[in-house]
Amino acid sequence: MNIMQIKQIAIVDFLLAIGFRPTKETAASAWYHAPYREDEDPSFKVNKNRNIWYDFATAKSGDIIDLAVLVYRTQNISKVLKMIAQATPAVPLQVRTFVPHLQTPASDGIRAQTSAFKNLRVQALASMPLLTYLSKRGIDMEMARQECREAHYTCHGMNYFAIAFPNEAGGYEIRNPYYKGCIAPKAVSLISQGQTDSICLFEGFMDYLSFLTLRKRERLTVPCYDADLLVLNSVNNLPKVLPRLRAYKHLYCYLDNDDAGRCVVDMLRELKGDAVHDMMEAYPLYKDLNDILVGKKRMP
Repeated sequence: MNIMQIKQIAIVDFLLAIGFRPTKETAASAWYHAPYREDEDPSFKVNKNRNIWYDFATAKSGDIIDLAVLVYRTQNISKVLKMIAQATPAVPLQVRTFVPHLQTPASDGIRAQTSAFKNLRVQALASMPLLTYLSKRGIDMEMARQECREAHYTCHGMNYFAIAFPNEAGGYEIRNPYYKGCIAPKAVSLISQGQTDSICLFEGFMDYLSFLTLRKRERLTVPCYDADLLVLNSVNNLPKVLPRLRAYKHLYCYLDNDDAGRCVVDMLRELKGDAVHDMMEAYPLYKDLNDILVGKKRMP
């Protein structure tokens, strides 16, 4: 998308896509906690009619691109445009227009998906079809049982079950051979090792399980065995954890070998400089850590 198309995306839709919901909303405006700084009292207002925002605490204002510059902490407009486009891929462009409207469950993808999950029951991971799926992905079964749970739920009147990976907000990333999604709330998953100045970053929990498996089998160079482990569960969650990442002296990025992964590394380097280590250089022939396990090399 070009700049003019990006500016047609409603700011409220962009904020929803990166995990921010309004604390108060009318047909013409929406109030939020500022998405790029600590904000105890909601002081960030979006004018839906004009598709602009104003931060009453800092007197900053602007359009969606100005906002994304602050959220993603980079002045590189090309990267900003890519990150906005990657954050809002699910809604057709002609729908993402800044007309006055109230969010409803039908127009709010995240809330609609959440309300669709009913009768949630979480138990130990034991289902043979799910274990077989993980085995085909090369994941160590002992690691999988330690790190994951099994979720049973109904959706639109049908019964389903899936691997469930917990996040720090009480939600779950869920996956089975046919579906990949989230039972809200959406958040990162942090596995803390105690007092450490290092942290390893992963995009999804399958990358995290692959990392544990490769480390156990001594098939991956690991510079720090006692580092904290952070699963983003979506690159869109990165802005939420940037303040916490400042505390670490070393950030090891085991991300996907694609544009989104490289954008994350670039943004982190603008924040932490040489403290950010691009571990994707250790697997240049593979898209991600799981592809190493299953022996799936990228096409030249």
